[in-house]
Amino acid sequence: MFTRSLIAIALVAAPAAAIAHHGWSTYNPDKQLKVTAPLTNIGWSNPHGSAKVQWQNATWDVVLAPVARMEARGLTQEMLAKAKAVTLEGWPRSDGTREMKIERITIDGKVTELR
Repeated sequence: MFTRSLIAIALVAAPAAAIAHHGWSTYNPDKQLKVTAPLTNIGWSNPHGSAKVQWQNATWDVVLAPVARMEARGLTQEMLAKAKAVTLEGWPRSDGTREMKIERITIDGKVTELR
């Protein structure tokens, strides 16, 4: 009985987890963005880093790569926090939500590929 309950809970929770984490299909690959501005509200956690940026007179959510990948490529939370401005290259969400998935970030002339 206990095993059946655990299986039932797992079957209910799995789709909810999948919906909560967005994938590539929610972003518009035909509209590349390039934004240069300082980042705020930097989040250094899994499943990926995050931040906010002021662009087009609005606050946009910035979706970064997983923390381990960014650190392996030499990008640290401190670098993002101390930068006066960064250049973000990526794609906006297709549904008009002010969110961008970043594939490349440039700080002080150093380019870091996040993909």
